[in-house]
Amino acid sequence: MRESARTRTPKSEHTRALILETALGLFREHGYDGTTMRAIAQAAGVSVGNAYYYFESKEHLIQGFYGRMTEEHRAVAIEALRGVDDLAERIRIVLGTWLDIAEPYHAFAGKFFRVAADPGSPLSPFSAESKQSRETAIEMHRLVLAGSNLRYDTEIERLMPELLWMHHLAIVFYWVHDQSPRAEKSRRLAGRTSVAVARIVRICKYKVVRPLVREADSLLREFLITEPDQGSPTAPERDQEPEPTSPERPPDQR
Repeated sequence: MRESARTRTPKSEHTRALILETALGLFREHGYDGTTMRAIAQAAGVSVGNAYYYFESKEHLIQGFYGRMTEEHRAVAIEALRGVDDLAERIRIVLGTWLDIAEPYHAFAGKFFRVAADPGSPLSPFSAESKQSRETAIEMHRLVLAGSNLRYDTEIERLMPELLWMHHLAIVFYWVHDQSPRAEKSRRLAGRTSVAVARIVRICKYKVVRPLVREADSLLREFLITEPDQGSPTAPERDQEPEPTSPERPPDQR
C-alpha cells in the first residue's frame, strides 16, 4: 500500500525524496540491474518495508523520477518561454530545456528505456502509471501553442498538443541512442525539426488540410496503446509516516 499525493506530509515527502535521490546515485554507480530495493533502502537508512511503501518496485521508483523531472522541466520551460512568441522557437525551447535537465542521466538512460519498452512496465509513456506525467507534458505543449503568435481555431487547439508531444517523444527516443558529446546531435535535431513542425502546424490551420489532421488524430486515438487507467490502491489517510508491521518483502531480484 502506498500513500496518495494528497495525504503526503512534509516528513513523508522528505523520505520519499531521500529514497529517490539515493536510488539515482546507486543506479549511476552500480547500474539499474545491479541495484536492488534492499540496497536502496539500506543506503537511504530506511527499512525495506518503508522503501516498498513509497515505491512498489524499481520501475515505480523511476516513474517517480520521471514525474519529478517532468515538473522541473515545466517550471524551467515556462520561464524560458517568456517573451517568445515564434512557434518554432517555442517548440525548440521546450525540447532544449528538456535535454538540459535530462543530460545528467544520459549515461544510463538506455537501461531505463529498455524497461520502458516493456508494454507492461509502469515506465511506458502510455501506461496508466504515467498518466500524470503524460498529461503534464501534453499541457506544456498546449501552452507552447497558446503563447505563440499563430492564430488558430478550437479544433487545432484540441488536436495539436498531443501531436507536439509525440514529436517530443521522437526526440527523446533519438536522444537515448545519441552518443555524440552532450547529445549535440539531439540538440541539432530538435532545432531542425522544430522549424519543420511549426510550419506543419501553420499549414494545418487552413481548412483545406484539416481532413488530414483529423485522420492523423483519429489514427493516434485508435491505435495508440495505453494501459487501462484503473489506478493503484492507495494508503488510507494518515498524519504520521508509516511504520511497516508486516514482514519485509524480499529484495528486488530484477
